[in-house]
Amino acid sequence: MWTTAKAPSLADFEEMAHDVYGKLPPEFRALCEGVIIRVDDFPTDEVMDEMQVQTEFDLLGLFQGIGLPQQSSQDIAPMPNMIWLYRRPILDYWADHDDTLGEIVRHVLIHEIGHHFGLSDADMEAIEAQADG
Repeated sequence: MWTTAKAPSLADFEEMAHDVYGKLPPEFRALCEGVIIRVDDFPTDEVMDEMQVQTEFDLLGLFQGIGLPQQSSQDIAPMPNMIWLYRRPILDYWADHDDTLGEIVRHVLIHEIGHHFGLSDADMEAIEAQADG
């Protein structure tokens, strides 16, 4: 059976990310109203330069947008907040660790949302513990 196994496609990966997101605690998802989740194989060159990463495998995910603490009613129609998950770096990380792919996706998703909203690592660990695996 393993000889026919394939890595999930971008579409499969995005479906998994949305499924993982749907299992996060409702109070956490409420903080994310309007956030768009996208999957790409790798970050763009611009993102790599901005984040100062050395290789395209160094970044598993990214939040782009204006976080809740920085939002203002006087903002001029900002771009939508987006979470990017990078499929190939996540698959590479998965190959080297004992976690399931779903656990890794959940971890990256929670941290991309959480750091942006000013949550501490302890807050995010509590959210992960509540998330339905």
